[in-house]
Amino acid sequence: MLKGKRILLIVAGGIAAFKSLELIRRLRERGASVRCVLTDAGAKFVTPLSLQALTEDRVYSDMFSLTDESEMGHIQLSRDADLLVVAPATANILARMAGGLADDLAATVLLATDKPVLVAPAMNVRMWTHAATVANVETLKQRGIRFIGPNDGAMACNEFGPGRMSEPEEIADAIEGLLVPAERPLAGKRAVVTSGPTREAIDPVRYISNHSSGKQGHAIASALAALGADVTLVSGPVVIADPPGLRTVHVDSADQMLAACLAAGRIDIAVCAAAVADWKAARPSGSKIKKKAGMAPPSLELTPNPDILATLSKPGPQRPALVVGFAAETENLVANAIDKRRRKGCDWIVANDVSPAVGTFGGERNTVHLISASGVEDWPTLAKGEVAMRLAGRIALHFGQPPKAEAAE
Repeated sequence: MLKGKRILLIVAGGIAAFKSLELIRRLRERGASVRCVLTDAGAKFVTPLSLQALTEDRVYSDMFSLTDESEMGHIQLSRDADLLVVAPATANILARMAGGLADDLAATVLLATDKPVLVAPAMNVRMWTHAATVANVETLKQRGIRFIGPNDGAMACNEFGPGRMSEPEEIADAIEGLLVPAERPLAGKRAVVTSGPTREAIDPVRYISNHSSGKQGHAIASALAALGADVTLVSGPVVIADPPGLRTVHVDSADQMLAACLAAGRIDIAVCAAAVADWKAARPSGSKIKKKAGMAPPSLELTPNPDILATLSKPGPQRPALVVGFAAETENLVANAIDKRRRKGCDWIVANDVSPAVGTFGGERNTVHLISASGVEDWPTLAKGEVAMRLAGRIALHFGQPPKAEAAE
């Protein structure tokens, strides 16, 4: 419950603004007090009177109102809440937040606050996937802004895809998760998460690698830490920021990644989300391989990399209680993942399609299937952060139940 919690709800301009009315009802049912900032564009979709009636409080919109400044002040307004929520968060307000603008009351409040901020994006699918919006979202995440959604679905513009604002109940749950001290079911558990690609040197200039961004693995590490686990993240070379509040070990090659995992000592949970290169150069050159006119391309002899997932899954006293692997496939996704789980000896496999058309590598969303001894769970398309939270929740549930004897395969 949210009894005694104060929410400042910023309603920006978008057709999804009508959901803000239901969000207020949900929050007040849980005991929160809600105060609203309404943008000029937002007022085209919902009225100040509607918001005032539901919040039983004034609605703020004008940064230059002397009355408002004398009674509240935009600085005080920005800091008088326990949490700021932007719902709907349009592409425009996300861009202004990323740029640090203060050109209206909503943007000024967001710039002046020292409280946590949660945003619920809502926009056309092409606006959400545009490079500018993607960059703005990444910038805001690196600054600690939390996101909920958007969901997939049909939109008012008659297009389908990611861009629908999360439902009021989902947003209320996310708010409660941020403000109410959560149970820490993984407290006392030690976890290692691998993330990102590896780079296998051919010579000092060239290497073998892949398109993994590390976004999914980093999100999983953060989600496990949020549930109380002591997490070591072993990251290949990525351009995203290290998650706060946990240890990050930076590596390049598969050999280095395996060494870092083993150096973590006795662990309870291993999540191998990294896209480890299967092969490396058998004899990498110590100097740059020169291209010479008329010469045939040099032959490249490959040798297998160490199998990190199989190594961590090997039976013995040092084996983690739960080992989770990832299967990145472009065809026969579930069948290949089931076979991989059997071959590697891990407990679970998270299977995801990495075909170029899907956009999983480097993207913000993922569609996964969780393969375990119990069968296959098909999860809906979710933001990678939500996939991470769902997986962390399943891991916590696993440790909260007595282990079941696994049927022979």
